[in-house]
Amino acid sequence: MSPNKLIGNRIKSLRESKFISPEEMSERSGLSMDQVTRIEENKDLPSLAPLIKIARVLGVRLGTFLDDQDSLGPVVSRKTNYRETVSFSTDQSSSRTHMDYYSLSADKSGRHMEPFIIRINPKEEGVDFILSSHEGEEFIFCLEGIIEISYGNDVYILEEGDSIYYDSIVAHHVHAANGDGAKILAVVYTPI
Repeated sequence: MSPNKLIGNRIKSLRESKFISPEEMSERSGLSMDQVTRIEENKDLPSLAPLIKIARVLGVRLGTFLDDQDSLGPVVSRKTNYRETVSFSTDQSSSRTHMDYYSLSADKSGRHMEPFIIRINPKEEGVDFILSSHEGEEFIFCLEGIIEISYGNDVYILEEGDSIYYDSIVAHHVHAANGDGAKILAVVYTPI
């Protein structure tokens, strides 16, 4: 089963194990009932912001939805062994292929950071990006290409070798610049 299918199944399983109704999940997370249902049924892939809201309601780490094993020791991630990608999208169907995430820590249980290698696709003509925010912090290191980060009212351009660290509570969006794709290392931290 792909990691994307596991996310909805794990959310539903955790919600049910905590005796939280779908209606209560909707109310406590601020997500619509339809959005909660579509996520749990694997019809929609949530972006990080709704996923973080769901994790907060369930009282779990963001990584709980991606965990494959319960390794307490170090986890080594080899470049030749990237797992299937995990895609996070917004609720806009036109932006579902914006980024492909390769988790570098899915086997590490109890983690507080989520490191990813992310391939960012070139921006499609006529598709506007939507700023999002969530609790926590993000660190991004540009590995290939040029990326543009909209952060509040500011815009930052990062080239290969550049990095940025920011509070993710400020509305933001990361996308490839100049019509080309890019590749970044991103580490996301969200408090429980």
